[in-house]
Amino acid sequence: MVFEGLSEKLQNLMKKMRGNARVTEKDVRDMMREVKLALLEADVNFKVVKDFINSVTEKAIGQSVLESLTPGQQVVKIVHEELIKLMGSVPSKLTYSPAPPTVYMMAGLQGSGKTTTAGKLANFLRKEGKRPLLVACDVYRPAAVKQLQVVGGQLNIPVFEMGTDTDPVEIAKKAVAYAKSMQFDVVIIDTAGRLHIDEELMDELKRIKETVRPHEILLVVDSMTGQDAVNVAGTFNEKLGIDGIILTKLDGDTRGGAALSTRAVTGKPIKFAGMGEKLNDLEPFYPDRMASRILGMGDVLSLIEKAQTAFDEKQALELEKKMRTATFTLDDFLEQMQQIKKMGPISQILSMLPGVDAKALKGVDVDEKQFARTVAIVQSMTKQERNNPAILNASRRIRIAKGSGTTVTDVNRLLKQFEDMKKMMKQFTGGNAKKLMKGMGGFRRPF
Repeated sequence: MVFEGLSEKLQNLMKKMRGNARVTEKDVRDMMREVKLALLEADVNFKVVKDFINSVTEKAIGQSVLESLTPGQQVVKIVHEELIKLMGSVPSKLTYSPAPPTVYMMAGLQGSGKTTTAGKLANFLRKEGKRPLLVACDVYRPAAVKQLQVVGGQLNIPVFEMGTDTDPVEIAKKAVAYAKSMQFDVVIIDTAGRLHIDEELMDELKRIKETVRPHEILLVVDSMTGQDAVNVAGTFNEKLGIDGIILTKLDGDTRGGAALSTRAVTGKPIKFAGMGEKLNDLEPFYPDRMASRILGMGDVLSLIEKAQTAFDEKQALELEKKMRTATFTLDDFLEQMQQIKKMGPISQILSMLPGVDAKALKGVDVDEKQFARTVAIVQSMTKQERNNPAILNASRRIRIAKGSGTTVTDVNRLLKQFEDMKKMMKQFTGGNAKKLMKGMGGFRRPF
């Protein structure tokens, strides 16, 4: 889970500080020493850590903070604000050319996830109403062109390619001309990478830049490479000049130091974060939301946005009515599970809720086999049984288990989950948020 190690340490420190009725300068300096260690362990760049600690300390030991009614909370607020500033203060969106097509050039080292990210970006922009064209300019890595074609095929987004015997500069030039003639309003160029930065790579990227004059150069950085990610970002920016950063594999990096360092070192904004392997797992990067996630304050806005894209409004209203009138059935339960599944891994969803313990979310995710088993059990019931599970006696449960290829224990577990969800949603409709958080505990053991 993103920032897991750092998040856990900082949350514990913040809880300790938040509860203090009185805070001295020594308390602040002791806490900052621990924050410094937590950041360094998370692989945050040393200079970035030093500047961050100095800035927080300077603000936190001011008289207005130490003598306020809630000094502990004031210090937490300062840490939160400085984290946001560290990651860029405000979200940085992609910009578009006034004369289409807008050309985005993807750069980065081999293995950073550049080709997949090009596809994810194209998918994201299509949802924004754009008509993207992917361009295969990596003529060196075996099967790179084929990989982009596969990604484009999965998304039903066209790919411009001229094989592997043509100069990438020529491919990029012809792709832009083709996009103009076919009225594509976005061109995404997937360039070649290397295992490390060399003059040959930089020369080629510079030539592509000079020829097609991309509106933005987006550097794709593998966040799991830690300090190397920061060094790569710094070198690419110095030699090529980048406009923004896309962090990949952020969901797999428990430390998160790269995310906290790349922007501070390069001065360039993080525009997107790759949060999973699926082609829709690319999120705009919001510094304030990420800072809230790190400190355990939740990210309810992102959760709402995810829900809005996954849930049908009419279905949601019908479901709310069923919950209020206590007519929620196993068919509704199954439909609800399918909608939640669309939103992404359950651990990721729950981590966006304020106060949810990241440690408790380990092992929460429902895998495909488990979900298929749930579907099989519900579909092995009669309509009457799905509408009224109370009639499911022992013999009926044995029949359902045989029909679905599962065990009676599995059937019992599903029925308990159903009852837990009914209770939880009833509490939610009543607006009792604390009870809702407790109800979440019933889903820690996935079916």
